[in-house]
Amino acid sequence: MAKADLEKKPFDVAGMFDDVGEKYDITNTVLSFGLDRTWRRRTRERLDLKPGEKVLDLAAGTAVSTVELAKSGAWVVACDFSQGMLAAGRDRDVPKVAGDAMHLPFADDTFDAVTISYGLRNIHDFEAGLREMARVTKPGGRLAVNEFSTPVIPGFRRLYKEYLPIALPRVARVFSSNPEAYEYLAESIRAWPGQEELANAIERNGWEDAGWQDLTGGIVALHSAVKPA
Repeated sequence: MAKADLEKKPFDVAGMFDDVGEKYDITNTVLSFGLDRTWRRRTRERLDLKPGEKVLDLAAGTAVSTVELAKSGAWVVACDFSQGMLAAGRDRDVPKVAGDAMHLPFADDTFDAVTISYGLRNIHDFEAGLREMARVTKPGGRLAVNEFSTPVIPGFRRLYKEYLPIALPRVARVFSSNPEAYEYLAESIRAWPGQEELANAIERNGWEDAGWQDLTGGIVALHSAVKPA
């Protein structure tokens, strides 16, 4: 079974997600105590999508997030560099494209909005990924980044950081087809920048008016920004 490390070499990360695709959705629902559904809905609401808009759902995995976004009436394409993940979502009737977040297979100024959920931290150079997202977004277009973050309640923050490296792999051994992958996922969450640091990175890489909303006490932070007009 493939397992990535914090160097995040693209081939290793893609192989790891290929291995977890078939049971990825159920594992995430269990690990998040069902909150993943709420977080997906909040992302759709934050983007305020309109019927007919073109939207890129990057690191879409099995396209469960793409289906949620498409409830708005927008045209949404799922893009992921793990073909195994896309194949696991074969029954979801949305467009799917294999692509690398650092070299997106789309023309400049294509999308009205772009979003990435729980995938930005898996990009080898996430700032290059942010610049690519800006490139393919129309001037004035919107960005939403939903990502695991730093809990804002001190006592809970410590409990959460202790929970991750122990609980994620143990639960994954029951539900996931590649439980070792969740050791990497726990490590990557713990090493990820906090809310303000990520907002600053978004501003440095082609976006403006970056801000965030903490969800579930900061376990997840929903960042948003716009591309300069």
